[in-house]
Amino acid sequence: MTDDDTAKPAFDRHMLEALVCPRTQGPLEYDADRQELISKSAGLAYPIRDGIPVMLVDEARRLDP
Repeated sequence: MTDDDTAKPAFDRHMLEALVCPRTQGPLEYDADRQELISKSAGLAYPIRDGIPVMLVDEARRLDP
């Protein structure tokens, strides 16, 4: 098994052009370190799991004010 076999799939940054926050319909920012999509207008961070954004408000992490 190589390192490539255990690496997580990368998030396709071109998806950001098509994705919006499901709560506010506002833009998202990509946080590569935390593997999240950030909605500043909603104060939420949507997780990216196995390279796939989970765009469910119930799955989002609340950002600190």
